[in-house]
Amino acid sequence: MRDEDRNDIRNLALFRNMATPAFDALMHAAYDQIFPAQLELVQQGEDANFLHVLLEGAVELYANWQDRDTTMAVVHPVTTFILAACMRDAPYLMSARTLQRSRIVLIPAVDVRAAFGRDHGFALAAVQELSEGYRNLVRHAKNLKLRNARERLGAYLWQRSLEEGGTQGFVLPQEKRLLASYLGMTPESLSRAFKALRDHGVHIDGMRITITDPAALKALVQPNNLLDTALNIP
Repeated sequence: MRDEDRNDIRNLALFRNMATPAFDALMHAAYDQIFPAQLELVQQGEDANFLHVLLEGAVELYANWQDRDTTMAVVHPVTTFILAACMRDAPYLMSARTLQRSRIVLIPAVDVRAAFGRDHGFALAAVQELSEGYRNLVRHAKNLKLRNARERLGAYLWQRSLEEGGTQGFVLPQEKRLLASYLGMTPESLSRAFKALRDHGVHIDGMRITITDPAALKALVQPNNLLDTALNIP
């Protein structure tokens, strides 16, 4: 593993406060690998053998039931997934597949659990990350249940603009079909929602979004920290 990759992993909140010997021991058993696009990394129901650290590329976390799929999140570098299953030594509740060529570090889950028991800094960081993940999940569920399609899309675009530093123009970070699935819509309902948002200062050209009237969009969305998680939306 390259030194810069170790540094990127070390700088993640999950690992930042680990004692150096504990971090070095965790990295000793880890290895990085390059995966092609559209490769299934893990499948829901499988035992969680590794904690994954995405260094390059993009990964979709999704779930399926019978003949239906839904996007749970799209993760971008540098981040980990899926910590909860590793900590619980339980089957994955989600599947994961690469959306593009991706470089990923795999850390054995057994070593992650051992580090939790031995290193106070890592244990505290893991609890904080799992807690924040739970709170984000609750916010997302509330968003799906309490906002209509136009409001959900508007809230997503509002938060995405905040992630881009408050800019009024940005490019969608994932395909529209993935965005529709994440927001609990069909592609057709997403298209209708985009059209409805024209009256609230949102214009789309391909993957490019321009917000010409931020005040109008904010008035529609009514951002609220009990529903919205700025800087944490996939």
